[in-house]
Amino acid sequence: MIHLAQLRALLEQHFSPCACECSVSGENSVTVKLYHPASGEVDLVVSGLKVTSLNSPQAVASLIEELRYELQSNRLHHPGDE
Repeated sequence: MIHLAQLRALLEQHFSPCACECSVSGENSVTVKLYHPASGEVDLVVSGLKVTSLNSPQAVASLIEELRYELQSNRLHHPGDE
């Protein structure tokens, strides 16, 4: 399993200039929040990711691709926000 600090660093690297917060809830699920560090404007929040599913580099790469897709979908629904 990946440590939250490692996950946050990877997500910030892949989604720059966004900052990232990662937290674990009592049910061993991860919440990821991508936001603009200067304004605090949130681009994406995803909850309910199972900690145990982030157990390999491939699983983390898959998560990054899913988050990219979600960000693109959000931007399609809000074209003036780009």
